[in-house]
Amino acid sequence: MFLGNILMMTIGLLLIYLGIKKKYEPLLLVPIGFSAFLANIPYSGLTDVSGFLRIIYDLGIENELFPLLLFIGIGTMIDFSPLIERPWLLIFSAAGQIGIFIALMFALLIGFKPLEAVSIGIIGAMDGPTAIYVTSKYAPHLLGPVSVCAYSYMASIPLLQVPLCKILTTRKERLIRMEYSQTPFSNSLKLIFPIIVTLIVSLIAPAGTPLIGCLMFGNLMKESGVLERLTKSAQNEITNITTLLLGLAIGGTMTAEKFLTIQSLLIFLLGILAFISAITCGILFAKIVNLLSRGKVNPMIGSCGISAFPMAARTVHKIGREEDPDNWLIMHAMATNVGGQIASIIAGSIILTYAPFLASL
Repeated sequence: MFLGNILMMTIGLLLIYLGIKKKYEPLLLVPIGFSAFLANIPYSGLTDVSGFLRIIYDLGIENELFPLLLFIGIGTMIDFSPLIERPWLLIFSAAGQIGIFIALMFALLIGFKPLEAVSIGIIGAMDGPTAIYVTSKYAPHLLGPVSVCAYSYMASIPLLQVPLCKILTTRKERLIRMEYSQTPFSNSLKLIFPIIVTLIVSLIAPAGTPLIGCLMFGNLMKESGVLERLTKSAQNEITNITTLLLGLAIGGTMTAEKFLTIQSLLIFLLGILAFISAITCGILFAKIVNLLSRGKVNPMIGSCGISAFPMAARTVHKIGREEDPDNWLIMHAMATNVGGQIASIIAGSIILTYAPFLASL
C-alpha cells in the first residue's frame, strides 16, 4: 500500500490547497487534509488503537458527540424569524430533500447494502453534521468519503446552483418579484418555536431527537436573551474547537486501504447526483407552485430548500439582483433556507428511526 499512501497524502495536500487557495470550506478541509496526510505516513501509528487520531475519533465520532455539539453552535447562529413569518415556504424545503432518496435508491441499485445506501443518500441533505452522525452510526467504514464528499460539494454549491437556476427557469421567471411585508408576531413565539419543533420532530422520528434537540437548544439559548455568555461560547469556542477536532478525526479515517476503493469513487458520483437532484427537484416544484399561484412565486426560491445555509439563499438573491437590481429575494430565500436546515434534520431523523426496520425486511 506504499503507493496508495503516497496518493492519499497527495489527496490530503489537495484538500489543503482547496481550503486555503480556493477557500472551499477551509475550517474543515484544511484539518481533514492535513490529518489525512498524517494518517498515511507509513508506520506513524496515528490511527492505531492508542494513536492520536484514533483517540479523537473514539472520543467524538464513535459516540456521535462532535456532530451534536456542532448543532448547538449552528442553532445559536440561525434566526428563524423569516420562516415564522412565512411558514408556507417549508413546502420548498421538503422538496429539497428528495435528492436524499434519489441517491439512496441508486446506491441500492448498484449494490450497496441498505444501511450503506442510507449513509450515502444523506449526503443529499447537504448538512455535514447530519451526514457524519448518520454515517458514524450505520456505516462508519464510509465516514471518510461521505464526509469529504458532503463538505467539498457543499463548498461548491454556487457552482451547481447558478447554472441549474438559469437552465431550469426562464428570464421571465427569474424576474418575478415576491412581495415582502413583515408580519408582526410576538417575541414569545421565537421562544416557543424551538420547543414545539423539537417535540413534533421527536414524536415523528424519536431516533432524531438528539439532532433536532441540540439545534433547537442552541436557538433557544440565542432567543432567550439571558444566556449571552453561553451563546457566544457555543458560537465561537465550542464550535471552533469541535470543528477542528472533527476535521482531524475525519481525516484520520482516510487511510489508503479504506479510501482507495471503487466504493469511494461511487460515493462521490452518488453525492453529485444527490446535490443536483435536490436542487433540481426544489426548482421544479417551485415552478409548479408558481403556475398554481399565477406567477407570484419566483422558482429560484425552490433551490434554497436545502441545508447549505446561508450560501444557497445568498446565491439566489445574487442571481435575482443580476437580472433586476431592484429585485429583493433575500428574505424569502432565507426563510426557505432555514426551513431546509430543519427539513434536512427531519429527513435524517426519519432515516435514523426507520432505516433499521426497513433494512431487516
